Formats: sequence, structure tokens, C-alpha cells
Amino acid sequence: MKQALKLTLEEAHIMIEAAKQKAEEINVLETIAIVDEGGYLIALDRMNNSRITGPEIAMAKGFTAAGHKRSTHLFNKEPNGPVLPGNEAFGIQHMIPGKFAVFVGGFPIVVNGEVVGGVGVSGGNGEQDTAVGTAALKALEEHVKDQDLSVVTDADIKL
Repeated sequence: MKQALKLTLEEAHIMIEAAKQKAEEINVLETIAIVDEGGYLIALDRMNNSRITGPEIAMAKGFTAAGHKRSTHLFNKEPNGPVLPGNEAFGIQHMIPGKFAVFVGGFPIVVNGEVVGGVGVSGGNGEQDTAVGTAALKALEEHVKDQDLSVVTDADIKL
């Protein structure tokens, strides 16, 4: 049997608060979703006046990032993004309609080399969603540093 780290609701809230703080700092209205390793929602926050489509999109980005263990924007990044026409996973986003996102804003939560969840961010442009998502990862890194745990905080995550 393998022992596994599990993301807690407290940690999800810490990540969301840091993400919202970053969103306010860069003046963008975001929805932030934190999911577990199976892509199931732990916590979600939709900022006042943000888009009504944000929750579904943020959850899909978190689901995809956790399930495929990679940042969602890497799926269509030139030249070898797997969903680009002619590449090995072209069309995969249609396999789980409404839940598989292959554009910027989803990041796996990687602790000690294991995916423990995902962050999905929706509401800004790619640069803004990335800044908000990585702020959430950095907040988790800060929170667990005394537990001798390492968190990947880069935007380009692929395991």
C-alpha cells in the first residue's frame, strides 16, 4: 500500500484567499476552484461581479490539471501540444464534454512529486489566470514549508 498526501479544506481556503488577493491586486474578477487528486471539488469562490460561466470553467480546468497531471495550457502549446491537429491527443477534450479544458488556467497541485489536486482559474486573460493560479500554489508552498513538504509553483507543470 502507498501512503498519500491529501489536500484539506483549510489548505484549499488558504489557496483561494491568496488567489483572490492576487486577482484584486491585478484588477481582475476571477472564479477559483480547488479540486482533489480525483478532480472533485473541495472549494470554489466566485468573486463579486465575475462571469457566471466562471464556476464551470474553473472546475473543468482544475479537473483536467489534476487528472492529467499537467498545466492545461500545455495541451495546446506549440509545437508539440498533444491536442494540436495531427498530434496524439487531438480531440481529447471532447471525450469528457464540459469537464476537459485544454486552455490556460488549470494547474496541478504537486506536493513532494505527487499530484494532490488541481487549481482552476477563470475570468481573466491567460496571463492573469496564470498569475492568480500560481499565487494559489505559492500560498500552499508557504503554508506547508514547516512540514518539510515541497510544492511546485511554476506555471508549466507536467508530470
